Amino acid sequence: MPSPSRPATLKSMATALGVHVSTVSRVLNGDPAGVERAASADVVARIRALAKELDYRPNTQASSLKLRKSQEICVLMPRLTDLVMATIYDSIDSAAEQAGYLTFVSNTDDQQPRQMARAEHALRRSVAGLIVGDSHVGESQPLLDLLARKHIPYVLVSRQIAGHLAVCSDDELGGWLAAEHLYQLGCRDVAILAGERHASTGADRTRGFTRYYREQGITLRPEWTLNGPFDSQTGHRQGAYLLGLSPRPQAFFAVNDFLAIGLMGAVRDQGLMPGKDIAVVGFNDIPLANELMVPLTSVRLPLAEMGRHAVELLLKRIAGEAVESIRVAPQLQVRASSSLLR
Repeated sequence: MPSPSRPATLKSMATALGVHVSTVSRVLNGDPAGVERAASADVVARIRALAKELDYRPNTQASSLKLRKSQEICVLMPRLTDLVMATIYDSIDSAAEQAGYLTFVSNTDDQQPRQMARAEHALRRSVAGLIVGDSHVGESQPLLDLLARKHIPYVLVSRQIAGHLAVCSDDELGGWLAAEHLYQLGCRDVAILAGERHASTGADRTRGFTRYYREQGITLRPEWTLNGPFDSQTGHRQGAYLLGLSPRPQAFFAVNDFLAIGLMGAVRDQGLMPGKDIAVVGFNDIPLANELMVPLTSVRLPLAEMGRHAVELLLKRIAGEAVESIRVAPQLQVRASSSLLR
């Protein structure tokens, strides 16, 4: 009898029952429809009774490797502190679990060498596929080229790259909606906190915003569009710089809410009030946006829906089905950080 202090194995149970280890394996891990062919009803009952008594748990990783079929999905995230991607990941994990898959996150710090290293580690685990939330725009795509070469199913989420399967928002439309709102408030001198250059989200939102103003016959000052990390510290620093100019912007569009929140801190430090003295619009509409002392106008994205769609597309790719990218629609949520200017 296997020792109760050690986990039961197929081999230890086979020895205890006096049957071949392959018989135990077929009964416990094989196709339920074929169990009657693996052993007699009496032997099957004895194997199952012992497995229950010993609380036997299959080694799913070993089984997956043997069958060349994994039930794991790797999700590459730019930062574990990224609340937007964390919200998307929460939905990814729930949808994957419902489909019988487990997920794990790899933090890449939004750096391509680290992205490649983390992806290669995931491939050594024989994952079923990858969901990539940290893609970089540009001609060189070493990770995606590697996945394509190895025929590994993958889906991009949040950020997009032309020619690759993705679930994202219509970011250009979102920028356009933000610009329309500020223009209708009478704002003509507008600055943009545009985020990282390598992220399609910031670039597309900025493009949509400037396009709207250009269509109204207004060219925004290029020196008032600043790039940098997507965090509140950057928003505060860039906001302080722009507010110190003369003349200064009368309105700001930040391509994510953390940039906008940091900017609002700089507005406060100048003794000004968002929505009264300066208009501020963010993007993503994180839950915190509505809880600020001056609630933040923001472009809302259905983040949970994006996570579910990413899993749906990946599972279809794993199954060999034809799939197309999904683009969800943004919605502007007007709050006090801009509406008081009316």
